Amino acid sequence: MLTVAAARSTVLVHTRPLPPETVPLTPSLLGAVLAEDVASDLDAPPHDKSMMDGYAVRSADLPGGRGELTVIEEVMAGQTPRLAVGEKQATRIMTGAPVPSGADAVVMVERTRTADGRVHIDDPGLQPGRNIVTRGREMRRGDVVLRAGAVLRPQEFGLLAAVGRTTAAVIPSPRVAVLPTGDELVDPAETPGPAQIRNSNGPMLLAQIARAGGRPHPLGVARDRLDSLRPLVAEGLDYDVLLLSGGVSAGKLDLTPGVLQEAGVVAHFHKIEMKPGKPLFFGTRERADGRPPALVFGLPGNPVSTFVCFELFVRPALRRLRGLPDSDEATVTAVLAEDFAYRTDRPTYHPARLEVGDDGWRVRAVPWFGSADLRGLLEMDALVVLPAGDHRHAAGTRLPVVRLEF
Repeated sequence: MLTVAAARSTVLVHTRPLPPETVPLTPSLLGAVLAEDVASDLDAPPHDKSMMDGYAVRSADLPGGRGELTVIEEVMAGQTPRLAVGEKQATRIMTGAPVPSGADAVVMVERTRTADGRVHIDDPGLQPGRNIVTRGREMRRGDVVLRAGAVLRPQEFGLLAAVGRTTAAVIPSPRVAVLPTGDELVDPAETPGPAQIRNSNGPMLLAQIARAGGRPHPLGVARDRLDSLRPLVAEGLDYDVLLLSGGVSAGKLDLTPGVLQEAGVVAHFHKIEMKPGKPLFFGTRERADGRPPALVFGLPGNPVSTFVCFELFVRPALRRLRGLPDSDEATVTAVLAEDFAYRTDRPTYHPARLEVGDDGWRVRAVPWFGSADLRGLLEMDALVVLPAGDHRHAAGTRLPVVRLEF
């Protein structure tokens, strides 16, 4: 069996970013990765502009920042000054308005008094350039203002609009199909009969995909019959990623690996050295249209196994598909907040809570009885990694921890 690190590396080796698409810039692209450099089509600001409501003046007319000047006009934002500021003159100006020629400073209105068309100024700190943003201070025409690889946040949307862009080449969010399997599954709206359970993995995976920046697509539920599984797998392989849950172990009705092989999926591993999630399957299928291979994950059916395998293996693959760099931000080292005894035959990713202490991260294992205990995940925001064996971990022991909310 592969280790978790080797399995994750295998997934990433077979994953490459999706090809760029030029699309309208709408809020649905929040978090998308820019696939082109973007240059400004103008100087910004396009003129010397006032940073304050006040008066545009010649600083030489105001020794020590004090004096009285004649007001010759008023300029609002969006207006163009008609008159140059001459000796002993001032222009009333609003924030964002163009500074008239002749003026080299703006005195904020709080430093002035007006009467009979004249303004008295008392601004001891006055000097040339005060309260003026010069033309092109933010950017010049032709400057590259965003580089390929930038993640689109609200501020990037604002900057793209400022340089006249309404479309951009971005790496699209991966399309991810979700296919739970099993005769025992019923819809969450139904009351389960004998030997039935509600389909909790489907809604959980759809939410995990959305949180990881993918576009989730439910395919329904495949029953434990070849005539049910085959057409749904074929449909799922048209997506960038196909996630199946259940049917990947070694039981009589665990049909998924065989159906995937029939469909042309090349298996890269099946089973890894971890708990929960040992039966994880990963494979790829080449596509004739030149797109990157479809990624296929056969996730174990127990809900905690499904959840953990998604976070450890599917999430990094979605980052790579989206054009984001590999990230180690999810893994930290933390000290145990209290003694914890645990026996396991494989490295275990145990639900836990992270806390910030005076000496850094502290971690506390939460009550959990195994891979079927979905309710036990409600108290956790991390997975503490426990080594194989029979251990009594003392408080203060340092252990690796995978953060799940970041």
